[in-house]
Amino acid sequence: MDTAVVVLLLIVVIALIVLGALLVSRRQRSQRLRERFGPEYERTVDEAGNRRAAEQELAERQERRSKLHIVPLAPDARARYSQAWTAAQLKFVDNPTAATREADLLVTTVMRDRGYPIEDFEQRAADVSVDHPEVVEHYRAAHAISQANDNGAATTEDLRQALTHYRALFQELLDEEQSDVAPARADEDGRGSKRLERET
Repeated sequence: MDTAVVVLLLIVVIALIVLGALLVSRRQRSQRLRERFGPEYERTVDEAGNRRAAEQELAERQERRSKLHIVPLAPDARARYSQAWTAAQLKFVDNPTAATREADLLVTTVMRDRGYPIEDFEQRAADVSVDHPEVVEHYRAAHAISQANDNGAATTEDLRQALTHYRALFQELLDEEQSDVAPARADEDGRGSKRLERET
């Protein structure tokens, strides 16, 4: 066989091996991101319009998050925030608007104390999605209702839903033993919703 043909065949084989390795690597990266971000992965793909752009964004979120110094709350701070949450929840009966604003402020304050930057909502949601992908959509939903509330366009039922959404993230942020090492419990917001309905 001609040497030029052998060299050409070797080049084709090597190119196929490299291409195969790239495809496997890309598939593994996609799988890791899908497992890490759960429903946030699909939401980001839908928003970005294509998988590659979405995966790049999620990888950038992970990179940014790796540079943040996220710390657990001190026990006294956890107790204080827990009491503040209970007070906000009790206030809902008489003043749902104020209770919802307090819930928003509490979540933001706890995020700040844990080490998340809080200047911009979209960046807050992106940062928190790395550690709490199962509940970040609750945060977005609560924020949307809070904005409607500020414009006078939220009903009492909307505000009750906002409080339930805030609670899902609030509990994750407070309970660092669980939230920093495991995904959110699937039934947590369900129990929180029932408890909030009883208390309001």
